Amino acid sequence: MSTKGKITGIISNLVMVECDGPVSQNEICFIIHSEVRLMAEVIRIGGKTAYVQVFETTRGLKTGTIVEFTGHMLEATLGPGILSKNFDGLMHDLDKMTGIFLQKGDYTPALEDDKLWKFKPLAKPGDEVLAGSWLGEVSENWIPHKIMVPFILKGTLTVTDVVSEGEYKINDTIAILTDSENQEHKVTMVQKWPVKIPIKAYKEKPRPFDFMETGIRVIDSLNPIVEGGTGFIPGPFGTGKTVLQHALSKQAEADMIVLAACGERANEVVEIFTEFPELDDPRSGRKLMERTTIVANTSNMPVAAREASVYTAMTISEYYRSMGLKVLLLADSTSRWAQALREMSNRMEELPGPDAFPMDLPAIISNFYARAGFVYLNNGKTGSVTFIGTVSPAGGNLKEPVTESTKKAARCFYALSQTRADSKRYPAIDAVDSYSKYLEYPEFLEFMKKNISPKWVDNIILAKNILIRGRETYEQINILGDDGVPINYHVIFWKSEVIDFVILQQDAFDKVDASTPIKRQRYMMDKVLEVYHTDFHFDSFEDVSPYFKKIINVFKQMNYSEFESDDFKKYENELQEIIQERKKEKAEIN
Repeated sequence: MSTKGKITGIISNLVMVECDGPVSQNEICFIIHSEVRLMAEVIRIGGKTAYVQVFETTRGLKTGTIVEFTGHMLEATLGPGILSKNFDGLMHDLDKMTGIFLQKGDYTPALEDDKLWKFKPLAKPGDEVLAGSWLGEVSENWIPHKIMVPFILKGTLTVTDVVSEGEYKINDTIAILTDSENQEHKVTMVQKWPVKIPIKAYKEKPRPFDFMETGIRVIDSLNPIVEGGTGFIPGPFGTGKTVLQHALSKQAEADMIVLAACGERANEVVEIFTEFPELDDPRSGRKLMERTTIVANTSNMPVAAREASVYTAMTISEYYRSMGLKVLLLADSTSRWAQALREMSNRMEELPGPDAFPMDLPAIISNFYARAGFVYLNNGKTGSVTFIGTVSPAGGNLKEPVTESTKKAARCFYALSQTRADSKRYPAIDAVDSYSKYLEYPEFLEFMKKNISPKWVDNIILAKNILIRGRETYEQINILGDDGVPINYHVIFWKSEVIDFVILQQDAFDKVDASTPIKRQRYMMDKVLEVYHTDFHFDSFEDVSPYFKKIINVFKQMNYSEFESDDFKKYENELQEIIQERKKEKAEIN
């Protein structure tokens, strides 16, 4: 018999329920209100009272209203048909809902029950399988979607029967498995999994080491991320977080994109829904949305639903990782999720931490980031979830609790600079303040030296040192004036500007410059460092700026030209001529 209860108190979307039986943490319940059922989740239990957060507006609710508990936690529905969908945090299909404003209790199924999928068996009777083993596959857009042994099953099972190749619906039985106690388990194409519990259907989860190419030079060339790694992008409003996420979605070396739109419930989400489906996928030549799933916090849902959005998105990512796919999960923005946690914590009168955030905020963020990673599956294949979140600190303060807590969890830190954004230097990532802790991992360093370039890491260190020296000399020139410092100071500054304009800055709207393959990045970095190592002669500081601006202009034309094309080589020759001019003058003087 299921547990029931009655409402005894209401504080916005936090509702206190007196229960007549046992309930569990994170259990889902429904509030029966005016003939509609409002979904809610248990977030704390005290005696016979359950504190539940309601995923709908609580306007009109009264004490004494009946609450029915379901006996299971908030679950994601996993199966064919997830790709190209727009879900809310509870995994209701938003495209099936009607009207400008969503109605209370208007819930839609995540997947299509009546659609036929062409199933191809991969397992055969007599095979021994584990949770997550592949039983067959269907084609979802152009991605092979594996039908797996349900994650909830334990131990080794034996395949008793598998249907033949043909068309089936997601709820049709496609296989029968027998466990060690001779109990039979019917398997369909769909399964459910609690979103707050990690999916661990893999053999091993080692420290990630494989370089993940993003096509964004300031990331790949100076602060690289790995496949299965974690990173975050903090920055003030208007510094280009959304455009940077679009660039990562289009260019990053990933099979599938999951976008958790858990940020502002107005302009940011609208921008994603309107612009994302129009983006072209350079990898396949089709629409990017064909390998993308969006999980959004809708305007009707209270802020607490932001938490459901990020966990549902992560569960979907883990599900596709179990198919041997490289998944890129982007969350915008986790600051809103943290603010939702703060709001619920305050309503429950918990002991506040810094800035009134929950005391356990660092642990919550760390546990979530830990779910990303690179894994070896039971069949020897590999899969990964690479997670990059954005943080919107109030006033651009990178010392606030959410940013500091995320720093402890994420391995890559991509700090967006208001100054760079104001001066139109995009992407506005501050290469000096940003970092990648993967450069400290011996496995990753060995991979980079072997597969990218033996001097790649040395070039990263050198380039950052050049940028630091350039910043220092710029400050001295500003204080003492152009003629108050030696000419060499101007040369140092402009050599750092060459790195800034050629490597750090990138045109996301140019067909060629939008994405730079790693081979081209390596070549251009060598060219830029060649300029740095060259000794130039100048008679006056007034000659320095125009000369280096000529060099930068030619470099930028190279960036806009197809790699190794005739135009590219023409600009490369022009660059060499400009460099030889100054080298020749010095040789003549000596």
